[in-house]
Amino acid sequence: MMTRWSERVADINDLLLDRQIFDADGHPVGKVDDLELVDANDGGPPVLSAILCGPMAFGPRLGGALGLWWLSVARRLRPDADPTPVRIPFDQVASVDRKQVCLSTRGEDEGPQRLRRWTRDKIVSKIPGGQS
Repeated sequence: MMTRWSERVADINDLLLDRQIFDADGHPVGKVDDLELVDANDGGPPVLSAILCGPMAFGPRLGGALGLWWLSVARRLRPDADPTPVRIPFDQVASVDRKQVCLSTRGEDEGPQRLRRWTRDKIVSKIPGGQS
């Protein structure tokens, strides 16, 4: 299911970008780093098809040298990871308000959670006094 937005793209950006994403259990999943819009087949306004999150979505949004650096760091931290952004289909969004986006599904397998677990297991746990 896709949601048709009649507002301008700038309004959608203001409403969704940088909002915290929570799963159905209330656990944080990540932040909205970018949006996926597709052309409507009937020539109408663009259709919001997915929320994109994670460093692979945020780097291109930053743009320029800083965005390239961001992508480079993300790739080096997880060379085995999929180089595409984490994509959450918009039909999994239960509600949106000024502070957060709530999903109708559990987010334990979403990409940002995998990155947090990897960082905890491979980096933080190796630091003396780091949480395991």
